[in-house]
Amino acid sequence: MQHVISGIAKFQREIFPEKKAAFKKLATGQNPEVLFITCADSRIDPNLVTQTEPGDLFICRNAGNIVPPHSNQTGGMTASIEFAVAALGVSHIVVCGHTDCGAMKGALEPEKLESLPHVSEWLGHCRCATAVLKEKHGQLNKDHLDELTKENVIQQLQHLRTHPAVAAKLASDQIELHGWVYDIATGKIHCFDSATRSFVEMNESYAEQKIASNS
Repeated sequence: MQHVISGIAKFQREIFPEKKAAFKKLATGQNPEVLFITCADSRIDPNLVTQTEPGDLFICRNAGNIVPPHSNQTGGMTASIEFAVAALGVSHIVVCGHTDCGAMKGALEPEKLESLPHVSEWLGHCRCATAVLKEKHGQLNKDHLDELTKENVIQQLQHLRTHPAVAAKLASDQIELHGWVYDIATGKIHCFDSATRSFVEMNESYAEQKIASNS
């Protein structure tokens, strides 16, 4: 904990003064372009990975980067998605999974979650992803972890489409959905290509093509 407290002191002493003007602007409002939904895993730092600044990303984090399907029962994710889309007007939503995800390990071996009832219930939102893999492979094991991580991202994108605010913006082409998987060991990002239903590496060439197609 000491290094966290020391970090606050360093931020106030060195970082904040350098960006005082930016923080002054942010003090009265925000205008993020991207809703970034990712895992609560301590190894994931959205701003570091995307090299973005405070105010650029509206970040939602939970175990397994899960988006519960819309229902009449209000939850933190549902409210956050609605606020980001309908109130803040984000134009992009990213669902970002990652390698070595503990939540996905739990989804693969739910029998090991008996002592974690709330985690077990939460991972019920991954049931579609595990069902898809079981249809392909039958019995699942740890060798399917990476594949499940990717399939889970795809299914959470599907869940996003059930949220009224998102569905409305999609219908009028005011928002774009993105599925990513971050590889902790290599720093690489793989993006879901809906045309081929596969993940492709986001390198400089890919980024340039995406920028050109959106310009």
